[in-house]
Amino acid sequence: MRFVVITGMSGGGKNTAFKMLEDAGYYCVDNLPVSLIEKFVELCAVPDNNITKVVLGLDARAGQPFTEATKIISELRSKGHNIEILFMDAGEAVLIKRYKESRRLHPLNSEGDRIEDGVRREQEILKDIKKMADYVIDTSTLLTRELKEELDRIFVKDEDYNSLMINVISFGFKHGIPSDADLVFDVRFLPNPFYIDELKAKTGNDKEVQDYVMSFSESEQFLEKLLDMLEFLLPNYVKEGKYRLVVAIGCTGGKHRSVTLANELYKRMKNKGNYGITIHHRDVDYRGK
Repeated sequence: MRFVVITGMSGGGKNTAFKMLEDAGYYCVDNLPVSLIEKFVELCAVPDNNITKVVLGLDARAGQPFTEATKIISELRSKGHNIEILFMDAGEAVLIKRYKESRRLHPLNSEGDRIEDGVRREQEILKDIKKMADYVIDTSTLLTRELKEELDRIFVKDEDYNSLMINVISFGFKHGIPSDADLVFDVRFLPNPFYIDELKAKTGNDKEVQDYVMSFSESEQFLEKLLDMLEFLLPNYVKEGKYRLVVAIGCTGGKHRSVTLANELYKRMKNKGNYGITIHHRDVDYRGK
């Protein structure tokens, strides 16, 4: 039997993941009283029942002693129960933004508290179970479709997973470097399609621009060296417990060279390794104020 506990930050995508796994055929129970967790696990583990895949949702908002839930899960694991923990997370700024946009109060806020107060309380409450987690998915830049792909990879296809999500971003230096970038690469050393009349209005998502940018040997050399460096870095980031890596590739306006090379990097890394990967072109549609 496969038994998965889903927990994580409010606004991190727990409910969405819960529904996706339910659609994938998991028997799902949400916010079971802490006192019943051990009994529930034992009943699910009875050999003759017909339940083979179970999801238990836990969060800090239910007014229950979460430290007790963490202790019970640890004890069940020590008794030989194979309990996997999926922790749904997002950056603090993203969580705050999501709550502001939804106009909802954070479940751990008291009257007069700011959203960030509730977010930080919850981070403190959940820090121990996050350390215990088998999978940490950071949804800061994930589309719903991309989250489903990650969950399918782990819980349907049973592929290896190391909890590292790589976000490849193209951008324009004249609009500023992405504030959350971990690695920044400047591809302004390549000829600029902007100065070619038939390419100026196109972007790195168009084949004509891609063919032009990739026609230079320097483009291929850049990608080879970048892939070689990432091949070295990624296992070390995983070893240090990093869950999200933002690789930002910039050119002048963020429309041609950076988009082309970001697309190429994404294409070459997509099926290489057991990490998740997404791509985002921040400035490709920028029209100015």
